[in-house]
Amino acid sequence: MDVRTATSADADALWSILEPVLRAGETYALDRNLPREDALGYWLNTDRQAFVAVERERVLGTYYLRANQGGGGAHVANCGYATLAEARGRGVARAMAEHSFAEAKARGFRAMQFNFVVSSNAPAVRLWHALGFETVGRVPQGFDHPTLGFVDALVLYRRL
Repeated sequence: MDVRTATSADADALWSILEPVLRAGETYALDRNLPREDALGYWLNTDRQAFVAVERERVLGTYYLRANQGGGGAHVANCGYATLAEARGRGVARAMAEHSFAEAKARGFRAMQFNFVVSSNAPAVRLWHALGFETVGRVPQGFDHPTLGFVDALVLYRRL
């Protein structure tokens, strides 16, 4: 699997990944009805760099990398990840995570922080902990899950 910089030519592939994730409303604190152009605008915003994981010319996942904060916090990276539904469980997220760690380190980031990991997203929480992230904070009932109701949101941190 290759991971490369996303381009505007990847818009349809990105939307095929992001739309079901957004519509499900289970993992991102974004409007479930966010229109395509707004979602792509968010993912491809100029304050971040987006990447795609590609296997046999098919985009299986995407992530973005940005500074978590500006100024004195700009040395800590932040990322968001999404995997094509039928590609889950095949190591796509792990490959993107490992790529993001190397990319962040090469860009001078010293750590990575995820500000809002939905606690009920068990596969993601397991992966992040397996990759060395620590839970450094918890927002009790910080996320309104469409079927589970209010669940905690986690703040995860890892040195690079």
